[in-house]
Amino acid sequence: MTDLNRDAIDQEAIDRDAIDAGTTDHAAWDGLVLCATCGVEQAGAIDEALPSVCAICTDDRQWVPADGQRWTTVGELRTSGASTEVAELEPNLWTVRVSGGVGIGQHAKIVITEVGNLMVDVPAYIDRVAVDTVKGLGGLAGIIASHPHMYGAQSAWAEACGGASGPAPVYISEPDAGWLARRPANTIVWSGSLTPLPGLSGSHVTASQPGGHFPGSVVVHFTGQDGAGVLLAGDTVGVARDRKWATFMRSFPNYLPLSGAVAQRIAGHLDRYDYERLYDNFSGVISSDASAVVHRSAGRHADWAEGRMDHLT
Repeated sequence: MTDLNRDAIDQEAIDRDAIDAGTTDHAAWDGLVLCATCGVEQAGAIDEALPSVCAICTDDRQWVPADGQRWTTVGELRTSGASTEVAELEPNLWTVRVSGGVGIGQHAKIVITEVGNLMVDVPAYIDRVAVDTVKGLGGLAGIIASHPHMYGAQSAWAEACGGASGPAPVYISEPDAGWLARRPANTIVWSGSLTPLPGLSGSHVTASQPGGHFPGSVVVHFTGQDGAGVLLAGDTVGVARDRKWATFMRSFPNYLPLSGAVAQRIAGHLDRYDYERLYDNFSGVISSDASAVVHRSAGRHADWAEGRMDHLT
């Protein structure tokens, strides 16, 4: 992160204790409707006719709770105590975490560059503290979700943190565009590969679609301040608890694995990038030799999925 950005945050004097939640204006997004299970934003208002169930949650990668579908709003979450934290993970990479919210609980990532900042995966909540902090970092020149579970409150974030020309572009992977329940104002549907911050020199930021978890699942690659490649993998590659291995799943909560062939296809796709570190969409990180870890893990996944380890069962 540059000294300029640090100064901007200091000048904003963003102190959670100094902000009066009762008088801060949240009206722009308080009415935004979210699924209480996956946290993805919906079109319409809470007092209007909403779908009987969330389409994303009825898919086999998610679930509808046993007590049925429930919808909530950003305002309801705020008044019930939801809060945000914006923290630095490494130079030029920040995260936005939500406490007391709903949904999957993803940790959004923000890549800081000299021509603008890119949010990768989106919180299922938004408040003034987080918006002012992100603006202090330079705002957002783009938003991209790794897959539909990570759409969160992307319309509100794009509008709140965009520039003078309007909401930040929201890049939606073409194979998964049908999952949009609410279409952001500045939506750009794309396929194949993408340079979401055009004109960027030095720390080139690129995105592509290896698929797997969703047909259009996205990864984002950039060059860290130390010159090493960094991969933001979403749920395309899940970091194991020991951080020495990775996994490849169609559904994490429903324990549905991808095939060995798909795991190895994903590892091969990622060979287009030189990456030393890998972050998933939560707190998982492989801090060194990440490319080798992904390949070794894809091989192990294939061995188990295709029966070559059955003698151990």
